[in-house]
Amino acid sequence: MASLLDPFFDLIGDNPALLLSVFVFFAAAALALVAMSFLRAKKSVSRRVNDALTGSAVNAASQQQSLRAASLKTAQKLIDYTAKYYSATDTGNVKLLQTRLIQAGFLNPRAAGYYFVARAVFGLAFLALAFFLAPADMNWSNRWALIGFAALLGYFAPNFYLNRRITANRNEHRAGFPDFMDLLVVCAEAGLAMEAALDRVGRELADSYRSLSANIHMATLEIRAGRTLPEALEHLGDRLGLEEARSFATLLQQSTELGSSVTDALRVYSDEMRHKRLSRAEEKAYSLPAKLSVPLILCIFPVLVVVTLLPAFIRVKYGVY
Repeated sequence: MASLLDPFFDLIGDNPALLLSVFVFFAAAALALVAMSFLRAKKSVSRRVNDALTGSAVNAASQQQSLRAASLKTAQKLIDYTAKYYSATDTGNVKLLQTRLIQAGFLNPRAAGYYFVARAVFGLAFLALAFFLAPADMNWSNRWALIGFAALLGYFAPNFYLNRRITANRNEHRAGFPDFMDLLVVCAEAGLAMEAALDRVGRELADSYRSLSANIHMATLEIRAGRTLPEALEHLGDRLGLEEARSFATLLQQSTELGSSVTDALRVYSDEMRHKRLSRAEEKAYSLPAKLSVPLILCIFPVLVVVTLLPAFIRVKYGVY
């Protein structure tokens, strides 16, 4: 070992500065090698950890998606079973319910099943809320009466919401039907066929009357699928829930069978629709004083009585003249 280091010491000689520089160089090189090996090991460990976390995240995401898909599949089976059970036990009411759901804007084939499940869920939810939120000092007879009333309220809550949706859609359809007839007359006078006119008018009404436009678009899709124009318009009247729409379908069918001018028939019917809308507006205006009498009597009349009689009461009571 000494014989190997002799040339090195002969090269350095008696110069201590050169010896110190050599030792510093070797120390820095060793430190750099240690740091490089440490960084390489740390990078390798980080890469392995990231791979493990990514794999676990992918597995967790796939497991969550599989659980979600299984839950959705189970819920769909429950809804289908509920709809099939009620359809088998009460066919007439289920058909009526499906018609009401369509008029409310729920076009999903499973809408009836969702409705029955919603009634059960809301009934149980309202029952639980009434049970846990009832006052502690309430006796059990009143508590059970409150719980029963809450359960009935939750059970009929989807029906109330459905009636409200039907009323809102029917008012929108009734308000937009005269405009629909006017635009249809314009398209017919421009030379468009009835199918093309329906498609054009449905697109024009999309901004003002969204539900009416969607139903007209469905009628055009039925015509493209192979149904005749009277059948599509009859289904349109059933979905809208308006007697005017059913009369419109009958009018077109009779005009086609008798060979009369469809444009003239549409123009006359459009004028009738405008007169009906004006009549409804006048009826609301004439009924406004009778409707205002109740809030006037309940809110304003007592104030007037108090303002009029209070000074006289004070004078009589305290003898102030």
